[in-house]
Amino acid sequence: MLGVKVPKKEGEKARRKLLELGILDKSYKVKQEGEFLVFPVKAPIEGFEIVEADFEKAEKKPHSYREVVKVPEEVRSLLPSSFDIIGDIAIIELPEELVQYGKQIGEAILKVHKHIKAVFAKGSKISGEFRVRELIHLAGEKRTETLHKENGIKLKLDVARVYFSPRLATERMRVFKKAEEGEIVFDMFAGVGPYSILLAKKVRLVFACDINPWAVKYLEENKRLNKTLNVIPILGDVRKVAGQIKADRVIMNLPKFAYEFLREAMLSVKSGGIVHYYGFSHEDNLFGEHEEKIKTVARELGRRVEFLERRKVRPYAPYQYNIAIDFRVL
Repeated sequence: MLGVKVPKKEGEKARRKLLELGILDKSYKVKQEGEFLVFPVKAPIEGFEIVEADFEKAEKKPHSYREVVKVPEEVRSLLPSSFDIIGDIAIIELPEELVQYGKQIGEAILKVHKHIKAVFAKGSKISGEFRVRELIHLAGEKRTETLHKENGIKLKLDVARVYFSPRLATERMRVFKKAEEGEIVFDMFAGVGPYSILLAKKVRLVFACDINPWAVKYLEENKRLNKTLNVIPILGDVRKVAGQIKADRVIMNLPKFAYEFLREAMLSVKSGGIVHYYGFSHEDNLFGEHEEKIKTVARELGRRVEFLERRKVRPYAPYQYNIAIDFRVL
């Protein structure tokens, strides 16, 4: 078949040109001949040396584990279309019908996604005071500690011992963009520090509280890893900390129970300060119920609130959403 022959040093420039013209035949591999490269093409082109050559067929790389996994046809439609990736660990939620094929699914994920080193299935819902879940090992390395990177920061964590959602990276960056230099921030449910470490790159001081000793251990480590000395980790119940801190901005990333801590948040925010509140809602009433709770607590404390922004963060369950409400406390 036809090929375009160019010196190696001009290879990348030629490849881009052939792609731009739509005549590079990507179903075959580029051939190397001494100091030259030969690109397979669909038609001759002026301005290049055209040769005839034999090319090897290029292997088509799968884009999804679902293309290579071996499961019976009757359950193939149940294969999840997505899964969480935390560092080099994948965590997938399998319906009951697929649990017996967990090993094959895990190995398929490893085959397609070379950067993933371990695959686990969700074995239970998030529960308990520390918001963690049981994990079932499917394939790869039998470890749960990893290094996750997002928004320009590094976060070391153990996915079996602490709560962490990679799906909130965009939301964390949204809050970062709203924060201002010189602010004091109170991260009430800090975990390993995805909000705290990121915000510390911009604001003056971050108080980061969590009740899980493992979360605070990793928070301390992430503080060193990212050189964010202006993060103050606090191990303990946020109820005992509230009121001792006066912050310009408060983050309440505990969507299932945040409404129970509204009093603590408002006791800890300065007049004119902003609270980032998270909750779970049915699509029929995304914000109303939460806003009523916010206004009720404010009245009890003799304060007023001004709602600044309401948004759906992500789907959480059928007809259910993780929502965010930003409000100013006056």
